[in-house]
Amino acid sequence: MTPRPPLRCLRCTRPAEGFDGCRACAAEGIGVNTMPPLADLAGVDLAAYPGGPWGLPTALPVSGPPVTLGEGNTPCIRLRMDPDPAQDGHPVGELWLKYEGGNPTGSHKDRAMAVGVAAAVAAGADTVVAASSGNAGAAAAAYAARAGLRCVVFTNEAVPAGLRAQIDALGAERRVHPGTTGERNSAMARAVEEHHWYPLTSYSSPSPGGNPYANEGYKSVAYELARDFSGRRLDAVVVPTSRADLLAGIGRGFRELAAAGLMAQEPRLVAAEPSASAPFTAALRRPDRAEQERTRVTHGPTVAFSLGEERPCWQGLDALWRSAGSAVAADDDAIMAEHRRLAAEGLILEPSSAVGSAVARDLARTPGALVVAIGTATGLKGLAG
Repeated sequence: MTPRPPLRCLRCTRPAEGFDGCRACAAEGIGVNTMPPLADLAGVDLAAYPGGPWGLPTALPVSGPPVTLGEGNTPCIRLRMDPDPAQDGHPVGELWLKYEGGNPTGSHKDRAMAVGVAAAVAAGADTVVAASSGNAGAAAAAYAARAGLRCVVFTNEAVPAGLRAQIDALGAERRVHPGTTGERNSAMARAVEEHHWYPLTSYSSPSPGGNPYANEGYKSVAYELARDFSGRRLDAVVVPTSRADLLAGIGRGFRELAAAGLMAQEPRLVAAEPSASAPFTAALRRPDRAEQERTRVTHGPTVAFSLGEERPCWQGLDALWRSAGSAVAADDDAIMAEHRRLAAEGLILEPSSAVGSAVARDLARTPGALVVAIGTATGLKGLAG
């Protein structure tokens, strides 16, 4: 069993054990993830970086052998932008889509699960467990199968048939919980406590976010963007956001790059949310951070079914504060309009992914702006047969 790097609370800096976040901050009603130290990228040749989490293994909190299916190095695709009538038809900025649907199981979750399962192997685990509305469960199942581990996925009845079939085909044990997300996560928490299964996703309340070692895999999105747009200034990176694992991971990657002098300026991060459940948007409207971190909203139904929380996870607020970022909500009509517009360009993204480019499209209307939206997952799994 390989020793794990130490974890500290992002908010109060207390050392921590386990994967249920900072218990001291949770007692205040604030879900805060605990993370390992940032990596030192001094001396890295970014031009030679091959992409993916394992392209810079020293930046990861895992010392054992990689668990990989070839994740990462996903394409950046320039999207069409119509001239802005408000600017008398003058050209607008550039909008690019970082297409994470190109990962092995079809979503950004592969980057985290590759690292999380490797950490589970290093910890001597024989079973990994995830609570998921679909993509995380599929990725957990795939990487567990790759590593020869048992995988249990706590899910619900609303998961699309394509995702259910993917999880089943990959050999995971799917446990369908008919209750709310909170009840599902409580069932997973009991399993972690009773059976000592290795958790790959968030399961405690208030949610701090996912497994901190797994989330380090998301830093590779920032590394790839810095490499692919070398010599250009990235104005904003727009991330579909729920518990902010991806948003926070990308932010950590940019911080490491800036500290090592590998990029002149970190881009502004923008959390894209469905308006039916937009805690970050609501939080950042409040005047001070103490109020922001205690924000609560009502979670309503949305076509972006894999997004939506009642509270902003602190790790996401931290990433937005550090980058002078913002949060923007899009309604279901705008999300589906973007879903159709992407399809007209040859890209099928699930609605939970299309919210990112829907928000980014408005930001890219500024002449000269360079905006990247993260397209988190393919929409092919949700298509009717």
